[in-house]
Amino acid sequence: MFWLILAALVLMALLTRFWLRGSNHSHLDTPLPDCPPATPDEAQRRVLGRLAEFNRMERNLPFRQRVDAMRQMLDQLGDGKTFKAHFRPLVTCDAHGHSLDGEWVMADGADPDRRLLYVHGGAWMAGSAYSHRTITSRLSELTGMAVFAVNYRLFPEHRFHQGLTDCQQAYRWLLTNGPHGPAPLTSMVIAGDSAGGSHTLALLAWARDHRLRPADAAVALCPSTDLSFTSPSLRANLASDPMLGPAFGALTRVPRPLLYWGLWVLARVRAADPAVSPLQDSLANLPPTLIQASETEMLLDNARRYARKAERAGSPIELQTWPHMVHVWHFFTPELPQAEEAFRNIARFLASTVPASTGPKNNASTADTSRPSGAIL
Repeated sequence: MFWLILAALVLMALLTRFWLRGSNHSHLDTPLPDCPPATPDEAQRRVLGRLAEFNRMERNLPFRQRVDAMRQMLDQLGDGKTFKAHFRPLVTCDAHGHSLDGEWVMADGADPDRRLLYVHGGAWMAGSAYSHRTITSRLSELTGMAVFAVNYRLFPEHRFHQGLTDCQQAYRWLLTNGPHGPAPLTSMVIAGDSAGGSHTLALLAWARDHRLRPADAAVALCPSTDLSFTSPSLRANLASDPMLGPAFGALTRVPRPLLYWGLWVLARVRAADPAVSPLQDSLANLPPTLIQASETEMLLDNARRYARKAERAGSPIELQTWPHMVHVWHFFTPELPQAEEAFRNIARFLASTVPASTGPKNNASTADTSRPSGAIL
């Protein structure tokens, strides 16, 4: 019996190390940037106050109710804002019978043949095209691109890979379809934040491996990149991250083998799977990519590891960081000047990497500021 138990423990240890966890990327780490405490200005205090109010509200809720509260909070981030874009919900089926749910976001003058696929964040459990209108409308306005924000299936109602499949399907569809129907494109960009940033980076490798037309560029805002829970900033920046710290800080106290097995049992997710952890994939032959992150957020080293690995693999990549910003501070535009600065940097990056518009297009559309039909709320 003793030897059977010992053999089982050895087998579990091997499975944890080589099948669940994946490669060790600690060799990519460098010391965290020196980011001494600073007094927040009035705009930052208002943002921090909103986050603190939400954290107090959901602190002791059961898991299912916490998910619902997170979804409601994200949907309320854009309340009271005026958007300089038109929103057109879309629920359709592709040529293979797969459903596609999302919305087109187009600022005045946006070129329907220059397309940007936006993948929202929300820990793969929350978020929608509606919740991220602040970001998608600003992207269309600054870049002159037609933005399609996809509503992918969310956990826990659906498996993780079903959500990623929806994003892959949206990518294929955008290659031949614009806001006014079937039409070729002149340029293609993928962008996303947080969990959606992870999906964005996974889509780059997926398109490469499936020999699809590659994106001309990609933008990942505070992306996850890796679920191995090994990056130093996860713990070092726990106290300085007012968004992810209260929501997910408890996970840093759980032994990592238990986390790996818990993810597998509950969600059929392995940290070693590049679809979940794009850092685990080959990062060669990828399009130009811009990553933006906060120097005080828990996911900083996830972004830094990905950028260093991609650079060593020869893929063009740029990492920009800001001190003392909340996770995905881009939501808080125009309140935070740093959010507007980040968007201007995105616009400059895309202007330098993505083909320009070939001329004016007919992009008339009717504004719709209501919640899109089929949105996941």
